[in-house]
Amino acid sequence: MTTTTAHTDAVVASTSRVHPTSLWQQSWIMVKRNMIHTKRMPEMLSDVTIQPIMFVLLFAYVFGTSIQTDSASYKEFLLPGIMGQTIVFTAFIVASGITADLEKGIIDRFRSLPIQRSSVLIGRSIASVLHSSIGIVVMSLTGLAIGWRIRGSFVEAVLAYAMLLLFGFAMIWFGILIGSWLRTVEAVNGFMFSTLFPITFLSNAFVPTDPMPTWLRTIAEWNPMSSLVQALRVLWGNGPEFGPGSALPLQYPVISTIIWAVALTLIFAPFALRAYNKRTID
Repeated sequence: MTTTTAHTDAVVASTSRVHPTSLWQQSWIMVKRNMIHTKRMPEMLSDVTIQPIMFVLLFAYVFGTSIQTDSASYKEFLLPGIMGQTIVFTAFIVASGITADLEKGIIDRFRSLPIQRSSVLIGRSIASVLHSSIGIVVMSLTGLAIGWRIRGSFVEAVLAYAMLLLFGFAMIWFGILIGSWLRTVEAVNGFMFSTLFPITFLSNAFVPTDPMPTWLRTIAEWNPMSSLVQALRVLWGNGPEFGPGSALPLQYPVISTIIWAVALTLIFAPFALRAYNKRTID
């Protein structure tokens, strides 16, 4: 009897033993947790499947008939802009997800586990980039179906997609900051809509900046969104390059986008980590 009891205790001890895991393993578990959540609620993919197709078709066939551009067609002018908008809205996805987890007490449960706190942020960020990447793929296929083409080289095309992810990484920190700062998902939705929509529309994403009033054109051309979209157009061969008379971000869009992405990360990341740590400690 004693032998049996000792054997049972040994089995329980061996099965309940906690095996240490690395930060990458913990983060990957968080990624899978978020993707499983999306799989169980496929309607969450509507913002990167149905909405992108709707935007492409509406702008291409409704607004595109009355908008004049220097590109071969408005469709080629449009696709980089919509893809830039989608990657900017990565911040929206991150902010809503973090606020929802905090509001429901899920983060408190994670704190009771033997994992590093940063793994939750890394996992949420990677899952959000994957979420937005689905929209990029959907829009690329939709664009190809309606006549959009990548006219640059293969390397330039890959570089353009990489720049989308780089800019999305910078916007993730903005999303973490807002998601940790605001207390409810409703507040996040209102704030992000009123912030991100002006950023995306007050740019060269959907219309040329030339007809704008001088003061508004200056704001639009120095908008980080404009340099991102112009970089995509140049790398994909979808639009003309700007000469010396234009704003510097449009003359050198690739390097400007890299600078913007690094600068936004350096600005938002410290405040985001501070806000998240304060919120999870409270």
